[in-house]
Amino acid sequence: MRMRGFGATGVRVPAIGQGTWRLDDSDRGQAVAALRAGVDAGLTHVDTAEMYGEAEAIVGEAIRGLREEVFLVSKVMPGNATRRGVARACEASLKRLGTDRLDCFLLHWPGSHPLEDTIAGFEDLRRDGKILSWGLSNFDVPALDRALAIAGPYRIACNQVLYHLGERAIEHAVLPWCRHNGVALVGYSPFGSGDFPSPASPGGRVLAEVAGRHGATPHGVALAYLTRLEGSFAIPKTGRPERALENAAADAIALSEGDVAAIEAQFPLGRRPRTLPML
Repeated sequence: MRMRGFGATGVRVPAIGQGTWRLDDSDRGQAVAALRAGVDAGLTHVDTAEMYGEAEAIVGEAIRGLREEVFLVSKVMPGNATRRGVARACEASLKRLGTDRLDCFLLHWPGSHPLEDTIAGFEDLRRDGKILSWGLSNFDVPALDRALAIAGPYRIACNQVLYHLGERAIEHAVLPWCRHNGVALVGYSPFGSGDFPSPASPGGRVLAEVAGRHGATPHGVALAYLTRLEGSFAIPKTGRPERALENAAADAIALSEGDVAAIEAQFPLGRRPRTLPML
């Protein structure tokens, strides 16, 4: 499994991890089994959030006895992100997860509470050992600049953003910003949101052709593309153990320049949007 430095944390994390948004829509036993199968296969970066319903409790069950193997991430909602609110949200997440610490704690998206207070709350938690690092999610470049000005360099561990073949907007400015500032870029919903290219579509056919050359699957090719750059990570969600193993197998796919060109011809970058897309 390709291990990469997670921003400035110094921690090596697999390029492909596991997301949990809407995981509680799956059968609970299957969801737990899928997470465990993923961890066993090397997908030890597990991401969740307080707003994901029962997902934190499912993750807690899945990683019981495996905590030392997992890089565990959760997120606080902006409405809870006052200095004291961050602490309360973290304690509640820790309880649901059945652990005494998070490896990284994120602000889920920019909100109305002063960012200075949120970051101060994160730093309080870090000093107390409740979290080992903190990061952001759904932040565009102006918001990232502001966070950097408040926190200083080498404090923001990651920025988690929407990133899939049909939505490459972060490549315009967010991805370069993260690479320049030593911030890990974590792509969520790497297969889209129920709109992965069908086998009969032009894009689906290209993915199938590339997959055939590598003895892989179209989903695996998508993951390989999205994590091809150093400092980039992806967190696909699945409630099926066999799909977790398929996601892990994508780590071995080494796309050629021709593969990348063929993929980008079918899934062009497009113009930079005025606002950062998010789900």
